Amino acid sequence: MTTYRHDGFVTTGARPFRYDSFPMRLFQKAKKLGVWDPADIDFTPDRELWLNEATEADRDGMLRIVSSFQAGEEAVTLDLLPLIQAVAQEGRIEDEMYLTTFLFEEAKHVEFFHRWFREVPQVDLSTLGELHSPNYRKIFYEELPQALGVLRDDPSPANQLRASVTYNMIVEGVLAETGYFLFDLGAQLRGEDIMTGMRQGIQKLRQDESR
Repeated sequence: MTTYRHDGFVTTGARPFRYDSFPMRLFQKAKKLGVWDPADIDFTPDRELWLNEATEADRDGMLRIVSSFQAGEEAVTLDLLPLIQAVAQEGRIEDEMYLTTFLFEEAKHVEFFHRWFREVPQVDLSTLGELHSPNYRKIFYEELPQALGVLRDDPSPANQLRASVTYNMIVEGVLAETGYFLFDLGAQLRGEDIMTGMRQGIQKLRQDESR
């Protein structure tokens, strides 16, 4: 059986704890911005709009966009742990503390979108995966889990960089921002009061990811 042990801890003298480091500054920011509860959002107006005003085209478009967000948030929640483990194994406690905020926030986002599906469209959730396009599947079903999963076997700097680029730049920086743009566009075209619960949650997601 493999033996695991610690030879010391940063906070008790192994090396100076870097409070002024970049990841710790981001950690402080994340603590302030990430304090919200998906359970507090009221989806009653969204449900009323869904039943009384939304067209079939509106409903289809929302299901496609939100199902992509839902699965994407679950994917990053599932796949992020190897990156956290990689920096932990290198003794980078400051980076690890910052990355734990990612995992907490992504888990909140999973809850938020799942609540919307249960309380607004109230559709059969088992069919939502059918809405994911081949390109979407390529990224979230293959590229993301591969880029992060390989760190379990080879947490080299090159693989850590590839994992970070895939997660932070492609998934969060390109795909998520594109989705936010679509929500903003819908609000501009249909009025600021459209899907107020969803829009409130999206605002909180963007606040989280400003860290």
